[in-house]
Amino acid sequence: FEYAGLIGFTDPIRANVPAAVAECRSAGIRVVMITGDYPATAHAIGLKAGLDATDVLTGDDIEALSDETLALRVKSTSIFARIQPNQKLRIVQSLKANGEIVAMTGDGVNDAPAIKAAHIGIAMGGRGTDVAREASAIVLLDDDFSSIVKTIRLGRRIYDNLRKAIEYIIAVHIPIAGLTLLPLLLGLPLILTPIHIAFLEMVIDPACSVVFEAEQEEEDVMQRPPRDPASPLILPKRIIWAALQGFLVFAILAGVFIGAARMGLPDPDLRALVFTSLVLMNMGLILVNRSFKASLSHAFWRPNRSLWILFGGVMALLATAVYWHPAQVLFHFGRLHGDDLAVCAVAGFFSLLLLEAIKSLWFRVEGKDRKAKMPHNTR
Repeated sequence: FEYAGLIGFTDPIRANVPAAVAECRSAGIRVVMITGDYPATAHAIGLKAGLDATDVLTGDDIEALSDETLALRVKSTSIFARIQPNQKLRIVQSLKANGEIVAMTGDGVNDAPAIKAAHIGIAMGGRGTDVAREASAIVLLDDDFSSIVKTIRLGRRIYDNLRKAIEYIIAVHIPIAGLTLLPLLLGLPLILTPIHIAFLEMVIDPACSVVFEAEQEEEDVMQRPPRDPASPLILPKRIIWAALQGFLVFAILAGVFIGAARMGLPDPDLRALVFTSLVLMNMGLILVNRSFKASLSHAFWRPNRSLWILFGGVMALLATAVYWHPAQVLFHFGRLHGDDLAVCAVAGFFSLLLLEAIKSLWFRVEGKDRKAKMPHNTR
């Protein structure tokens, strides 16, 4: 044979991996690479991916470590090279022993034990083996690491929207319950009957199941540390905030109700006035709860087609109930005059501005507390 030259092959990382790793870091998620490659190769790839490549732990090193020592080493090591299947399993078990929530990705038969042992096993659907896919909880159809990051983003968005819907439900039912009890306590005309409750539920149910579900993600959705899995879905301070919204709306409604009753407004007109105010304030509660932190102007213009379809339908039905005579009879309404509509609009707008001002102050204080309690190193 005559020497002609040397050819080197490389399997480059995907172009979107460094950005995905950086996004994980900003979200408090630590990315660890476990490979069978040589340490020098693993170190070079880790640097290109944006990992902390200052320390590389090999399979031989792991064999010489006890479980307790390995649990300490995995806290500061992000690259593991020349790793055997049983060593992958030990790494996952060590991370779990440190209290970490572990997601393990892989495509081969040798990855299956570690994938199965992780909290979330993720297999490659394209080149992955059947064993890896069967051992996993999630299968990536495109074999792309950035898809995992997109899934985390989507999961956080779903979790946020679920919390928004629950807080809205708590808030909106307080004024409804209050308007049910207040006439009985003060000897005033009854405002809410079953037909009115049914109308309100036609607003509340689509808002929870469609509008909040379609809400966009918060701007800081990938700048927060991971939440504690043991924490409740709704924290006590969030329940307090939701209840505060409901009681403020009820207080304004009670003022409109009692003031109009003392002015001698006929019962049908009084009922139409208070119910219209309640519907408008209900819509205000939806706007306030669309975002945890965004200002009212920003949240108002955030695209959500379902929201405006709901609002348009509600306004059309409310106008029909108030101004169409057969519907007036069904709802026991009188006809709202211009000054009555002005009172409803002012009450609804005032409640919206008041709640938005309190929300801005509330979350400013909450953000300072979170920064003060946040550890320097997130996991």
